[in-house]
Amino acid sequence: MRNEAMEAFVERVSEQTDILRIVQGYVPLKRRGNRYWGCCPFHQEKTASFSVLPDKGFFYCFGCHAGGNAFKFISLIENISYFDAIKLQAEKLGIPLPERKRSPQEVAREREIQDLRKVNELARDFFHNCLTMTHMGERGKAYFAGRGIRQETIEEFQLGYAPPAWDKLSTAFLKRGIKQEFLLASGLCAERKQGGGLYDRFRGRVIIPIADERGRVVGFGGRVLDDSTPKYLNTPETVLFNKRKLLFGLDRSHRAIQQEGRAIVVEGYMDAISVFDAGVHNVVASLGTAFTPEHAKKLLHYAPEICFCYDSDEAGQKATIRALTIVRDTGARVRVIVVPDGKDPDEFIRKHGADAFRALVEKALPLVEYRLRYVLSHTNYDTLDGKVKALHEMMPVLAGIREAAVRSEYERRLAQTLMLDEGIVRSELRHYRPEAVEAVRQPIRKAVAKADTALRKAGRLVIRMAWQDAAVIAHLETIVPLEGIRDPAQREILTFLKAAAEEGRPVDDISAATLSDEAAAELSRSLVEDLGGRDETEAYDDSLRVLRKAYLNALYTEHSRKANEYAQNGQHEACLQELNEVNKIKHEMDEW
Repeated sequence: MRNEAMEAFVERVSEQTDILRIVQGYVPLKRRGNRYWGCCPFHQEKTASFSVLPDKGFFYCFGCHAGGNAFKFISLIENISYFDAIKLQAEKLGIPLPERKRSPQEVAREREIQDLRKVNELARDFFHNCLTMTHMGERGKAYFAGRGIRQETIEEFQLGYAPPAWDKLSTAFLKRGIKQEFLLASGLCAERKQGGGLYDRFRGRVIIPIADERGRVVGFGGRVLDDSTPKYLNTPETVLFNKRKLLFGLDRSHRAIQQEGRAIVVEGYMDAISVFDAGVHNVVASLGTAFTPEHAKKLLHYAPEICFCYDSDEAGQKATIRALTIVRDTGARVRVIVVPDGKDPDEFIRKHGADAFRALVEKALPLVEYRLRYVLSHTNYDTLDGKVKALHEMMPVLAGIREAAVRSEYERRLAQTLMLDEGIVRSELRHYRPEAVEAVRQPIRKAVAKADTALRKAGRLVIRMAWQDAAVIAHLETIVPLEGIRDPAQREILTFLKAAAEEGRPVDDISAATLSDEAAAELSRSLVEDLGGRDETEAYDDSLRVLRKAYLNALYTEHSRKANEYAQNGQHEACLQELNEVNKIKHEMDEW
């Protein structure tokens, strides 16, 4: 059933959307002719293969074959659905989403979420102003200065300070007309057990706002400035705040994670801020909880490699092992950054500098190597029991090695170190049965060598011409029926163009959004691809010849197969009919 209001909304957003302006917000582009070129933001490359054609409204990467319109670009770069990309662009343009009839419960829920987000934004500004604009914030400024945090980073993360008074925030907010229920529901305040009223949850702490992937404040973390406990305090679980699903800094780091091809995971937000401040921007932190499958799933949307950089003390190493257990079955490449001297990343950077930390990142150990070193350093393998324990603890990671040569090398090393026969190690591995773990890895874009043929190029040229002139489809069908187009994506595009022409519908980047991802990318390439100086009409005629020959060749093969089948079954008359068709097709092929 058509929703005219929604269609009008999408059309309005599309009309006001400039693909060039959107892409240039993420990718430096240089103009060459009527198109713009830059390095693709969806995979790592040094030579620009990413192109934008503003007058057509499409982009295409010749390296990873991502392509589509402005909303497809937003959906890929922000890792959101296509419709969420439209809504995000509408928000930026100030275009309201059409209202649909919602239940009273839905209306109340949405209003609550909006109110809590607003309260969190106000609280972020309150804490930040307390740090930067009042004498109370001097202690917080001194703390950040002692951690080597620059003023620019304080502004970047909107860091703040919670005054030591019991009710500074709650009193200020209640005076501004903010309801008590919102202060409680947001976790900013709690009810006094005696005497009634509220008290502030965060007092005498530096404050770190915590945002979701969209950059919306969902909670806060606070660190004490003395030896009192708890050292770190987070917002309690709320409608907006769920530690199992949140990664601190992901709103700022996800593009860097995509570009670097890996995410660095640290234990706490102060570590993440220090690493970010050092110029390493592909960093996130879990929020005082163990690394979860939900965390892994989020990161694998952006990159295939996860590097863990937890504290190098005993607690940090155990946390690393727990995290590796979560990630090992996801299909991710897992590495571990080893920080020497028992330091955490923040301490190491302050002592040795940013360049030294980047060097540690480059020397990160593969999962198997780290696990092997850890097991051997924590097991007395001089005894038989110790050897068996070390062997069993290595089984999960050995079983996860897909490359036979690499697995064989680690089997050999483990056998030599434990002074066991290699056959025993291999036998244990053969009998090891890991628990079934649901894979959470999501595909990411990679540069792929896609075989291109004269036939595919011819199909793209015809699509290009048909996009510009609907009459091309009718002409094409006199040469090759659409079902005779061998490439599925190209056949889908041409069928879409034919239907639009028959129904009198205009074709544009929005109407083409109904195509499959593969067809949308192929359409983008067809429109973006350079003709190499050839005349369009001449190139079109050449393409029709290529398509016709391929079609005739397919017919020739099919009728030859049938003739052979009839001959084997003794059906001579049917065989002669097929041979006649074969001769006709052969004659036409020679003419083309």
